[in-house]
Amino acid sequence: MNITHANAICYSGYREGQGPGQGIYPSYEQIKQDLLILTQHWHYIRLYDCGPHAELTLSVISNENLDLKVMLGADVGAEMSNPNCPWGADYSDEKLQANKLQNIANIDKLIALSTKYQDIIFSVSIGNEASVDWTDHMVPVDRLISFVHRIKANIKQPVTFCENYIPWVHKLADLVAELDFISIHTYPAWEYKSIDEALDYTKQNYHFVANQYPDTPVVITEAGWTTQSNGRGIEPWNASQEIQASYYKQLVDWSNEEQILTFVFEAFDEPWKGSEHPQEPEKHWGLFTVDRQPKLVMNDLFASANEFDSDQVELSNLAIENC
Repeated sequence: MNITHANAICYSGYREGQGPGQGIYPSYEQIKQDLLILTQHWHYIRLYDCGPHAELTLSVISNENLDLKVMLGADVGAEMSNPNCPWGADYSDEKLQANKLQNIANIDKLIALSTKYQDIIFSVSIGNEASVDWTDHMVPVDRLISFVHRIKANIKQPVTFCENYIPWVHKLADLVAELDFISIHTYPAWEYKSIDEALDYTKQNYHFVANQYPDTPVVITEAGWTTQSNGRGIEPWNASQEIQASYYKQLVDWSNEEQILTFVFEAFDEPWKGSEHPQEPEKHWGLFTVDRQPKLVMNDLFASANEFDSDQVELSNLAIENC
């Protein structure tokens, strides 16, 4: 597998009052605005599913001839209950059977979109965090392997699976043999690391997997830092724009030096995520706020926060340093 190293970021464009659960999606013009921001600095974006938001995003990239390549994912639901999930993952047999059918439909949608947009979609993922011990959408490894086989029989793009670093070393060994590359997630903040420990911990996570599979490329498909927390999983003192900026710089400098493709999590804050508490950490991982204003981490790249107009997608006045 040969993927050119470049800046990469996770993208989900849901704004206030929008969310996949409600079935309320960003408009064409809103997605266009987002992507015109992202094309200023990033070449790769990661999309998590093949639903209406992803379809419209691919359409915008194609119609507007934007210089973006996409890692497209399939959203897979639980095919088995998981008593280890802290927030509950006990499902009826009927629900699990329905999920199995829907998962195949989602894989087939991924195949269809990857065929339609084969010049834009540079790789595909069979799922996201569907094998780690705490997940609420557990899928057996042999079933994940069957997804790979189904995809590879129909498209030519490289295939991966996006997962926390821990399951790769033992649980997912059989899956690795079927994949073109491994995609890991690393979150020092979720594992109670301070900024002084963060980059070393990220490196440990990466090498924990890469050393186990020296013949299989390893990329990072999620790494980042939240800017607010109500204490759920991350102490409030360990979440701020200053810490995010520090971790981002360290992470990007290291990944560029080592030529490790790294998708920063994430582009924009997403209010629909997590609990109703406004400082819920899940809502605040963006490098930009939900109003598309750059946070501290982006100050050196995007010179003026006031030049983003939510009613227009024409960003000709946006002052951006070349980098």
